[in-house]
Amino acid sequence: MVQLAPAAAMDEVTFRSDTVLSDVHLYNPNHRHLMVRLNSVGQPVFLSQFKLLWSQDSWTDSGAKGGDHGDVHTKEPPSAETGSTGSPPRSGHTQEEDDVLGEEAQGSPHDIIRIEHTMATPLEDVGKQVWRGALLLADYILFRQDLFRGCTALELGAGTGLASIIAATVARTVYCTDVGADLLAMCQRNIALNSHLAAAGGGVVKVKELDWLKDDLCTDPEVPFSWSQEEISDLYDHTTILFAAEVFYDDDLTDAVFKTLSRLAHRLKNACTAILSVEKRLNFTLRHLDVTCEAYDHFRSCLRALEQLADGKLRFVVEPVEASFPQLLVYERIQQLELWKIIAEPVT
Repeated sequence: MVQLAPAAAMDEVTFRSDTVLSDVHLYNPNHRHLMVRLNSVGQPVFLSQFKLLWSQDSWTDSGAKGGDHGDVHTKEPPSAETGSTGSPPRSGHTQEEDDVLGEEAQGSPHDIIRIEHTMATPLEDVGKQVWRGALLLADYILFRQDLFRGCTALELGAGTGLASIIAATVARTVYCTDVGADLLAMCQRNIALNSHLAAAGGGVVKVKELDWLKDDLCTDPEVPFSWSQEEISDLYDHTTILFAAEVFYDDDLTDAVFKTLSRLAHRLKNACTAILSVEKRLNFTLRHLDVTCEAYDHFRSCLRALEQLADGKLRFVVEPVEASFPQLLVYERIQQLELWKIIAEPVT
């Protein structure tokens, strides 16, 4: 976990110990990452491509049979050296972007997800990177299309929006939420870059602010990415799926995520299912003088506390999801990646 030194030239990258670099960018790079701009805080923003390993027929055939997971056909995952591939030049990019990305173009637009992201950030900006847990969650969404098909879903801590983009290929409406105007603007641009994927399935993605530390949604029309009363009504009346990936790295934030999950589940009119993706990261700590996984341990304790919650209104059933489903995106599916399912049901 490293960070760019600000004085380093772009071709002479050095790192600091107080910053974080996603393993997706470190170990599974494109042949090149195209820097497209600087964001509002001066961080370089890159454009990368993630190839979906489904056959062309599966795009039109998937979803034809409810609950039939075999209708998503996969190819053999490429080796780590293969990396991600680009898509054919399309409108909405500069000629320079199209020239660079087009050199690696292989496949149709429905095979490619284009994501703007940063490469190395302070811990508070890790949502601007792509993490393996988001790719695992995206794989699960594609595998469990029956669960997401036609639903209204909400992603907590969406970051770059990759999982929301995938969800919108089968869901009716996806509320893609996070905090921070710069991050949400990047997320909105990624939604636009991949609008053809959602449009093919009739899905809609709405980028919205949702602060886990606040009880209510922002409805101030002067605030970017605020909620309208119609959207809030739609959220509470129709949402049946909540999902989140790689948001369990700080104990206070993990507490806030679980508090938000519980609050939303109690406000929704329908029973809901939450899908959580987490990576069990091992770190050496001076406090223990040993290798520990404190953030993961706290996540597990929050799962247990949620399962034991007894308020007479809802009960939460927590169960692990075996990560044996097909891999349709290029990343290293390591043993430390986990998925958890939480089912919130009314107490009868």
